[in-house]
Amino acid sequence: MSAYSVSPRLKLPGGLIALMVNNFLMWSGFFMVIPLITVHFGSNLGWSALSVGAVLGTRQLTQQGLTVFGGALSDRTGPRPLIALGLLTRALGFAAMGLSTSFPALLASGVLAGVGGGLFDAPKNAAVTALSTPGTRVRVFSLMSMAGNLGMVTGPLIGALLSGLEFRTVALASACAYLVALVILLLAVPRIPGTQKSGSGLGGLVTVVRDRRFVFFTLTLSGYFVLSTQLNVAVTLRAVELAGPTATGPLYAMQAGLAVLLQYPVVLLAGRHFTSRQILMGGVTLAALGLGSMALAHSFAALLACTALLSLGGMVVFPTQQTITARMAPPHLIGSYFGLGALSLGLGGALGSVLGGVLVDLGKSLTWPALTWLTLLAVGLLTVWGLGRSLTRESLSSTEQ
Repeated sequence: MSAYSVSPRLKLPGGLIALMVNNFLMWSGFFMVIPLITVHFGSNLGWSALSVGAVLGTRQLTQQGLTVFGGALSDRTGPRPLIALGLLTRALGFAAMGLSTSFPALLASGVLAGVGGGLFDAPKNAAVTALSTPGTRVRVFSLMSMAGNLGMVTGPLIGALLSGLEFRTVALASACAYLVALVILLLAVPRIPGTQKSGSGLGGLVTVVRDRRFVFFTLTLSGYFVLSTQLNVAVTLRAVELAGPTATGPLYAMQAGLAVLLQYPVVLLAGRHFTSRQILMGGVTLAALGLGSMALAHSFAALLACTALLSLGGMVVFPTQQTITARMAPPHLIGSYFGLGALSLGLGGALGSVLGGVLVDLGKSLTWPALTWLTLLAVGLLTVWGLGRSLTRESLSSTEQ
């Protein structure tokens, strides 16, 4: 069977539209301020790169670590209260960043922002699952991703426009984006009852951890996020080598722009002809080939072409991962499964950041720059093999694979 066999016309309830608007606001607010943290505290105030990196890293680790618990709690309370609390906490964290004048204060604000993300991340996906149907879910998650990508384009532009003002102003504007999202959530997203009626709020985590197939699926998919992280590491370093520091602008603009324009039609087309299993494995394969082909890219234009291939693979991976996660989860533990599933991004992103830098340095020391790209290609192909093993008929709750 194909990933879905329904009419291409998609009618969205108001709650889903509100969640998509919220996703746009979340990503806009995030990328409005995060790129300027390094500029403000590092370049303008002269803080060490280690200090700024520690703050950013701590925020990410806090968010990814708490996402597991946020998802489990949403099974007990319903997703809306967790999303609301997360949006408020993230707004307070970013506002505090704008008021920070010392490393401890900035670190504390980073932790607060991470807590907010950990609270709303998995519940947001659980809410999308609850308000969509199996036949529309992959397309709905694709539209959610498109809204986020549009925010990734818009946020830095707003941040750049405000960069002439004080960093405090930019941080407060970012916090306001989350507060607007909170108001929209409370007004337009319906209450969704909790699905776990008995036991402790975190009891679902035990069930998820015991689901060996899902744990194997999550760990295997970390390999893809090792690849996708290279856009910020190895690919960026290579782009700067080929075209100078200004190359990052066109690189990120192209990647986000392609996702905004093409993600939904690509997902729709793929879903008509292939199963979710095939789409996910194909997306990771494209990403691996995009990185592997960079071994032959000796111009910035060639690098952009390879990055487009990497982006094309990523367009189908996220919505398909979310759809498969929803399918593998028991109905009463959707949040818990999304929470644990988010660890693939945390683990893969952390490993990819380190591995990318190590491979680039090793390739230079051996005067064999292709080492970086060939190793990443191997990681991608190994991930595809692992996904083929984990996504068997028995691992999915429907006959569609």
